Amino acid sequence: MAYPSPAFREGRPDVLHAAIRELHFGLLVTRPEEGFATSYLPWELDATRGPHGMLVGHVARYNPQWKVPAEGADALVVFQGPHAYVSPSWYPGKRDDPGQVPTWDYLAVEARGTLVTFDDEARLHELLVRLTDRNETGREHRWHVSDAPDDYVHAEMRHVAGIELRIESLIGRYKLSQNRNAADQEGARAGLAAAPTERERDVAKAIAQTQRERR
Repeated sequence: MAYPSPAFREGRPDVLHAAIRELHFGLLVTRPEEGFATSYLPWELDATRGPHGMLVGHVARYNPQWKVPAEGADALVVFQGPHAYVSPSWYPGKRDDPGQVPTWDYLAVEARGTLVTFDDEARLHELLVRLTDRNETGREHRWHVSDAPDDYVHAEMRHVAGIELRIESLIGRYKLSQNRNAADQEGARAGLAAAPTERERDVAKAIAQTQRERR
């Protein structure tokens, strides 16, 4: 059987690209000769490059994960969205069928492809400006890269390496109670909507979106 279950697969590029832009922070996984290597990084998505887009980021040069062959290396970036425990007590169907068990609903996007590095100073500077501007948006007192002395910024840039993932496969794992009937899915949504944490309530909102698409 295919994994993830077809019921939980999300393959629409626009939906997955929107999720990557919203989640923004992803786990980079590579496999050098000595074993797995991981880094948690902010990413920018360029959806115009390649059939699935390209992820662009940077790592500290003391992090050996950027040292890949000239032709690149296989890599995976995982964007983890909200997740939550789902209690069987929320299913109306449990009254007629007590054989119910808990589960976990979640959203995740997996981008697989070839990781390469770049050293172009102008491109790296533009990336850092873009990342900063995105994260400073909405703040009362925004900080800009240009607020720091130019020579200081360029000196700091020597300590980071630009990286990009040429996406060859993009898969969404959206487990949002789609395998339940409409009443049980609504029970899960209502239970999570009343839960105490924002993370759980975000899963409720995601379930509501699948319900709208189901209609």
